[in-house]
Amino acid sequence: MIGINTLSYILLFSLFSYPEREKIYVDDSVDEVLLPINSLPILVDSVGNMDFEDILQKKGEFTIYTQFIPKDYCVSCTYWIKVPLLISENSEKQWIIEFYDQTIDEITAYFPKDNGEYTRDEVGDHFPFDKKALSHKNFEWLINPVMKDRQDIYFKVRSHSYADIRIALRTVNRFIHYSLNEYFLYGLFYGMIFIITLYNLLIFFAIKEEKYLFYTFYILSVGIYAMCVDGIAFQYLWPNSPQWNQFAYGTALFSLIFWSILFSRRFLSTAVRSPKLDKLLKLALILRTVVFLYALLFDHKFFEYRNIEIIPLTLIFYTSIYIWLRGYKPARFFVLAYGILFLGFLIKALLYLSVIPFVILSYYSLHVCFLLEMLFLTFALSDRVRILKSNRDRALKRTIIQHQENAMLKDKVNKELEGKIKERTGQLEEKNLLLAETNQKLFEQTREINKINSMLDLDNWKLKNNIKEVLRDRLINKNLTLDQFRNIFPDQLTCYRFLDRLKWANGYHCTKCNNTKFSEGHTKFARRCSKCGYDESITSNTIFHRIKFPIEKAFYILYVTNNQPNDFTLDELSEMLQLRRNTVWNFKKKIEEIYLNGDGDTSPISIQNLFSAHVN
Repeated sequence: MIGINTLSYILLFSLFSYPEREKIYVDDSVDEVLLPINSLPILVDSVGNMDFEDILQKKGEFTIYTQFIPKDYCVSCTYWIKVPLLISENSEKQWIIEFYDQTIDEITAYFPKDNGEYTRDEVGDHFPFDKKALSHKNFEWLINPVMKDRQDIYFKVRSHSYADIRIALRTVNRFIHYSLNEYFLYGLFYGMIFIITLYNLLIFFAIKEEKYLFYTFYILSVGIYAMCVDGIAFQYLWPNSPQWNQFAYGTALFSLIFWSILFSRRFLSTAVRSPKLDKLLKLALILRTVVFLYALLFDHKFFEYRNIEIIPLTLIFYTSIYIWLRGYKPARFFVLAYGILFLGFLIKALLYLSVIPFVILSYYSLHVCFLLEMLFLTFALSDRVRILKSNRDRALKRTIIQHQENAMLKDKVNKELEGKIKERTGQLEEKNLLLAETNQKLFEQTREINKINSMLDLDNWKLKNNIKEVLRDRLINKNLTLDQFRNIFPDQLTCYRFLDRLKWANGYHCTKCNNTKFSEGHTKFARRCSKCGYDESITSNTIFHRIKFPIEKAFYILYVTNNQPNDFTLDELSEMLQLRRNTVWNFKKKIEEIYLNGDGDTSPISIQNLFSAHVN
């Protein structure tokens, strides 16, 4: 059955069709005749089941569709094209007929012979490259020079994607001249791509910045994409792999977009300068990768949706403009580069819609824009380095000026100091003499004061011993209140110092290896064994090890438990010390257990000695 799209093509052709022209006359006065599809008689086989014998019986049904434009091409139809050629009898030139579009899947050519029969030749990018009659990227056939009268040449065209059906009649000399010039320009184009790629690759190896590596891969992708479009890749890279040739174009285009997004993110620093746009670029990269993998693994037809590339390119272009307008100067050449690339895609789209005429410049516009874009992106990278260098130079210049100002200020200050030093030196010499006399007097007074101090020290020692004995008696006789106890042990540091004097009174001995040499530990008053490295805290192996409340309160609980066991209840101690009842109870229980296990000693420290030693 004929689909809706096919019916629309038939209706379109029927509205703008005209009878075919009688002949296409050529002679030696011209070297080239260009025949677009809207000037040639064609017959559209919407089903694709007609053979050449059927076509010969329908010669009168060939029609010229003057309003046909490239977007009207039906990918599900088979096109039969007739070229009613008449070569002048006086022509001495050898003529060639050529198809420009080298991406057409199948072209079957039928050339008449003198006996009325036809020779058949089949070419296309579905077949190996060496199946072509001439080793050229386009499809060409030599025209029989013997047949000077009218000869109807037929072409059967099939393509799963858009086919640019334009035929050229040209002489061999014209074809050679045109081919050499075209390949020469291709050499310049791809040579510049190679040079720019090598240049940026060497820069990457020199400074190790990823943006240069991403840009190198982007340029390579542009080069492979252009080779696929031009047919150069099929001719030189994979001539015997027509299957790969069907989706190499889509793969190269995906690679171009992939590395373009990575390079743009890194060059514009979107993660810092515009996080929202950076997320959009990441999303575009992920979605484009998903589409590519689906097309590669499941449905190659998705490679034909080339217009989707306008989305990531538009996003990159908008991002570059946004960051440039926010003051990032290196983005100016980046904006210009992608503006030129957009111009190239726009010209291609207008050419596809037949808005602008087909000329050499419009056909190769995308190549020119690609080349200009790469040059401006290279300028953008160089401009970024130049701006960074300029900022560094300005900063260095400001640093040098500051150093000079500092040196001048230092010289000025030194001169002032030298003057003041001379002035002060004279004053000091006078005062030194005065001081010498005063020191002599002080020396004599010091001897007298020392004698008096010795007598005072003796009196103080006697007085101190008397006070300590009073405090010891009060402590042993259990008559200290909480405030009085706090005067003896006011804070944690006092308690730790007391434990330090008591614990190491007989010298340090490591509990692990019995070593006597140590260094300071990780915490205050801790000691670290110099032999085994064991770090022993001040509370280790004492009743105060790992308590969860202030040690000065633990001291008081120990004192009350030892000296006044029945004077305070747990609730009274808890309220007095502002501790939980269970905390007081657990610590008292711990004290009592040590009493029971050690005959009243806190293993190894005696409770009574604990406080008497502090007083001593």
